[in-house]
Parts: sequence; C-alpha cells; structure tokens
Amino acid sequence: MCIPLLFLTGNQIFSQAKLDHAINKELSSLVDVYKSFHRAPELSGHEQNTSSYIAAQLKSLGYDVTENVGKFTNRTWKGYGVIGVLKNGAGPVVLVRTDMDALPIIERTYLSYASNVTTKNDAGEEVGVMQACGHDIHMTIFLGVAKMLVEFKSQWHGTVLMVAQPAEEAGPGASGAEALLNDGLYARFSKPDYILGLHQMPDIIAGKVGIAPGYTTSISGAGEIIIRGIGGHSSKPQDAKDPIVISAELIMALQTIVSRETDPLIPATLTIGSIQGGTAGNIIPEEVRMKFNLRTLDEQVCDKMIASVIRIAKGVGIAAGLPDDKLPIVNVTKGYPANYNDPHLTEIMTGVFKKAIGAGNVLAIEPKMIGEDFPYYSLNRTIPSLLFLLGSIDSVKYNESVQTGIALPSLHSPFMAPSPDLTIKTGIKTMTSAVLELLKK
Repeated sequence: MCIPLLFLTGNQIFSQAKLDHAINKELSSLVDVYKSFHRAPELSGHEQNTSSYIAAQLKSLGYDVTENVGKFTNRTWKGYGVIGVLKNGAGPVVLVRTDMDALPIIERTYLSYASNVTTKNDAGEEVGVMQACGHDIHMTIFLGVAKMLVEFKSQWHGTVLMVAQPAEEAGPGASGAEALLNDGLYARFSKPDYILGLHQMPDIIAGKVGIAPGYTTSISGAGEIIIRGIGGHSSKPQDAKDPIVISAELIMALQTIVSRETDPLIPATLTIGSIQGGTAGNIIPEEVRMKFNLRTLDEQVCDKMIASVIRIAKGVGIAAGLPDDKLPIVNVTKGYPANYNDPHLTEIMTGVFKKAIGAGNVLAIEPKMIGEDFPYYSLNRTIPSLLFLLGSIDSVKYNESVQTGIALPSLHSPFMAPSPDLTIKTGIKTMTSAVLELLKK
C-alpha cells in the first residue's frame, strides 16, 4: 500500500512543478494581455473587439472556435459569445467559463494602464467604461488555462468547452449566460458533465482562493417604485398630497422587511439606491421615483420580500390618503438565481486546490451577497458546477486596510485595482488543476 501512495504523491508534486514552470514561462505575456484588456473595456452587449481577440487566441491554440454565439430575447444586441472546443479522446466534458463585459464607470485608479475609454450607452448617454468587476482578470486566466490544457494534453482525456460569454452585468433576461443557452449552447456543442468558473475578489489576498459548498451568491430582486401624489404650492400643503413625504415614510417602512419579517439566520438585504423627485423647493411635485434592490440566499424569502415591498408601498399610500388610482406602482424583476456549488464537486476541488497552492491558501468562505449569472449553466442544479473565489488584493494593501480600518475598494468601485501577477498565476494554476483532475487519465 505504501509504494503506490508514495508514487502517487510524487507524481502529483512533479506535475504541479511542471505546471508552475509552464505558467511562469507565460506569465509576463499574460500580464500584458491583462493590461490590454483593462485599457480597452467594452460594455455589455458590445464586446466585439474583446471577443474577436479571444477567438483568435483560441484558434491559434488549436481549439475549434465558434464566434457570435448568443441570442438575446429582450435586447437588440448581437451575440458576441465565443465557444472553443478541444476534444482529446473519450471522456467527460468540462465547461470553463469566463465573462467579458465591463461597466459604465469612470476609472479612478490612475494606473499606467487605466482605462480612458468613453462611449455612448444604449440610452445614448456618454459614459466612462471600466473593468471594475475583474472580468479582464477572468479572461486572462481563461486564455492561460486554454494554453495549459493544450500543453498538458497528454495528461487528460475528454472534451474541454471554453466559454467566453458577453453581458454578465446586464441583469436577468439580458444576461450572456441566458443568451448562450437560448442559442442552443449544449445542443450545438456538448452538454457538460461539470461546469467550472471563478470570480476575482478584492477582499481576499492574492495567492489564495475561497471555496464553499452549497449557496455562495445571492438571489436578488430589483425594481422601481413610482409614488404618485397631488402637486401644489409649498404655501398650501393641505391642498396637495406630497409624494416626497410619502417616499420618506415608505423608505423607513421598507426597512422593517429585513428587521421584522425575515428570519435573522437567513441573510437578506434591502436597499433604496436611487430616489428622484421634485424640481424646486417651493413646489410639491406630482411624482417621485425610487429604485430598490433586495438580496437573499433563499428563493422563498426573495418572493416574500417582493410581496412585502408591494404590500407596504400600497399601505403607505393608503395611510397618506391617496385615492385608489394614485396608489404607488411597484415594478420588480427577480434577479439572477443564487449560485449553488455542488457539495461533492466542491469537496474534490478543495483537495485539488490544497495540493496546487497549499492548504493554508484555500479558505472556507461564507456566502457573498453578490449576483452572478453563472448559475444558469447548471440548468437548475442538474449539472454539477463550482464557482470559486480568487484573491486579488496585494497583501500589503490588505494588511494596511486591517490596521487602519479603511475599507478596500470593492467590486464595481472606480478605485478597484487587482494585483495582476499573482492573481493570474493562482487562477491559472487552480483552474487548470481542476480541469486536469476531472479529466485525468
């Protein structure tokens, strides 16, 4: 029993050493690729140049590449999805996913490779564009993994499905994952046996990964509340119904949904992120519009929260004396489903990651209240999938934040600046190791 065990351990160490060497050879050029992605971000549904570059790189590596994949049902966008297929004999099918799109944010990192891109959004407004969620890191790792799988082709058998998707940031009904599935992703290519993805996280130190079984990201709901009043002059408020006052009461009343209607052991948030109304200090307006967002890990809790928003908005309107035809209007859309990491797959990959980067660099994490369209690929949890988190913050900056109490720039911050070298290396090493484990000979 001892001899095979020692042989296996030695073989794994040798393989990891070879993988380290192969990644190190490519790292400098991959960091340059990352900086190029960062300098030239493209908004959701407009990833033309980004997708063309990824397609060309996959073709150069020998992948069978299909471009312009994706059908959007409620957008006029062209699908810019890229699918690269590498077949290597009989065996399982593993899907590796990256997202490509950027956000309408003016970058304020002041890096030498910072984005200075501005463009018009779909509403015709001039906006800055920034890779503020780290999709540039994801794409770089994706290409690195694609190269490693070619280089180590003798170590695995099966099929790798490399999926570069557009529009992760677009929201439910317009997301890239939905668009690819609408365009027959699994029917046209291969239905995977396993699905793998990662997301960089700026509150985890570069060189580490976070992983957990079960629910790891939130389900969400987002919408708008239109509070209609009766306008008038500020000198005669008794003749009006002030929607600004009603809005203030409603904002406070909505806070009771989390504090008094939700099980405190189930994570939930409700945020009013935008309120707009009125034009002058001496005019009582006729309308106020509020935008809200809610998040939880539980589908039933999400439904209950949405119902509560509608009920409370109506109740506050009635209490204010609004007639039935002027009660608040609530428009709400349920967001991305909560991501669910298959427990058995998570257990396997936890062991793989510990061997790849060291047990001390693999963190057991709590669920994050972020949204992701990655869960759509699992077809309602019928295909085992795993989304793990990749540390991206420099350790010195992390420790300074701990010591000073000053929060690090978060996802979607104009100041977010991942530490590219170690983040990219760790991402390639963990993801490549994961695929090799699932397709090992």
